[in-house]
Amino acid sequence: MTRSLVEEEIEKRWGKSELKNYDPYHNARTFQSWLKCGYKVRRGEKAIRSITYVETRDADGNVLKCIKRPCFLFYVRQVEPVSKSYAKQNDNDDD
Repeated sequence: MTRSLVEEEIEKRWGKSELKNYDPYHNARTFQSWLKCGYKVRRGEKAIRSITYVETRDADGNVLKCIKRPCFLFYVRQVEPVSKSYAKQNDNDDD
C-alpha cells in the first residue's frame, strides 16, 4: 500500500515514464538517510508523504498492535550531492 502511494505521487510529479526508475529501497529515502548517503535535498523541494507500520509484540512474539506512523520521503530527482563546504559545516555542527 505504501509503495502505491509513493508511485502515485511520482507519476503525478514527474510522469508515468519515471515509474520504471522507481526503486523503493534505493531512490526514495528520508531526509536524514539522504544525508548519510552524501546527498542533500534541494531547497524548496516538498516531501512525498508515506506511511509505515510499527508492530508491538509481546514476549512470545505475538503481535499486540500495529501502529501507523507517517513517513516523509524524497525521491532521487529531489536531491543533489553534498558539496565539500556543506559537509564541513555539518561536521562542525556535531561538536
